[in-house]
Amino acid sequence: MLDMELIRKDREAVATALAKRLDPAEVNRVLDEVQRLDQERRALITEIDAERQRRKAEARAYAAAKRAGAEPEVSAPEAGRKQLAELESELDGVQSRLRTTMSELPNLPADDVVPGGKEANRVVRTFGAPPAIEKVRDHVELSRTLGLVDHERGVKLGGSGFWMYTGLGARLEWALLNWLIERNIEAGYEFLLPPHLLLDTAGFAAGQFPKFYDDVYHLDRESAPRGQFLLPTAETAILGAYQDEILDTTALPLKRFAYTPCYRREAAGSHSDERGTVRGHQFNKVEIFQFTLPEQADAALESMVGHVEGLVQKLGLHHQTSLLAAGDASAAMKKTLDVEVWMPSTGKYKEVSSVSWGGDYQARRAAIRYREPGGKQTRFVHTLNGSALATSRLFPAILEQFQQPDGSVLLPEVLHDRLGTDRLTPVR
Repeated sequence: MLDMELIRKDREAVATALAKRLDPAEVNRVLDEVQRLDQERRALITEIDAERQRRKAEARAYAAAKRAGAEPEVSAPEAGRKQLAELESELDGVQSRLRTTMSELPNLPADDVVPGGKEANRVVRTFGAPPAIEKVRDHVELSRTLGLVDHERGVKLGGSGFWMYTGLGARLEWALLNWLIERNIEAGYEFLLPPHLLLDTAGFAAGQFPKFYDDVYHLDRESAPRGQFLLPTAETAILGAYQDEILDTTALPLKRFAYTPCYRREAAGSHSDERGTVRGHQFNKVEIFQFTLPEQADAALESMVGHVEGLVQKLGLHHQTSLLAAGDASAAMKKTLDVEVWMPSTGKYKEVSSVSWGGDYQARRAAIRYREPGGKQTRFVHTLNGSALATSRLFPAILEQFQQPDGSVLLPEVLHDRLGTDRLTPVR
């Protein structure tokens, strides 16, 4: 969450940054409430500290009088306990309300991130050109004629928004995942296979809860009294794995990545640009993540975006990279760049990776810090994450961009050895 000290010292700058994402009147209302609760909290802490000092002094005087055989002029120490307990209970309530209010505030967008939604996104780079295809078929038709995806049996198994890879389709999906895993290892990221069920604390740490609590699949409280949910992205798991830790400064940047299926309640798309495997309730994704010192974050973001672009380029896919406006980026992130592949059937680009810098926003929620060598004070790390990559969107992009007039689909050269062929041909 945000730095309370920054709100105290420079509320105007905080309000200006938040206004890129929220209505200015709402920003001021929430900041008014935050500052009111903060002042109340600090006043209670002062009162509690004074009460504790008073009780200690009275306890010493009471004990001294008893030792001297005199009648104590103050009451027994137990007499003030009730008042102190009431003050501490009041403080707990105020701190809880302050934490809840603060947790609902989004991150402060970076200076070069503009206000607005999708319409304000800016393309910063383009790779290649859209392929010239005389008669374009969409990936849903291609996956059926090539025998790669069984949409009907997927729905039979899981309901709307699910599919099942079959035959060479299953092999292509697995080949993509293995190729991505190997490339991320080469780039210096350590491979993790985390649990798919996470505690609610991990969702809060990542900034997904409480705002997007209803967007994920939760276990019922009877079977999971501590609160558990199916992860929507491995970002949540990697960050959560390091909650409440002080990282070794010499190990930073700490580079991790994970492969997981991702589970989301969001509605499967019915529009032409969200059909097939483009959007669903379960999909595969490889996620890269870095924990850095604040001064390492800019270079880390540039490196991660370049790495993701390189992966898409090695697959030979035409794509663009866009800097997202504040309203189109995740609320937990300061800055996000999307790498988007061209989908010939819709004439649109579709995001296959969002590479984001979170500043210390997630680290504050997760209490992930570092300590300078020889120092005593700890500081919050910066976090960065990105898909590398989401295969449920790479898969249709490959089918559509590399489709041939005879109904076959050429495969990226980097996958030839893994699949034992250079093309996919229609099932007879």
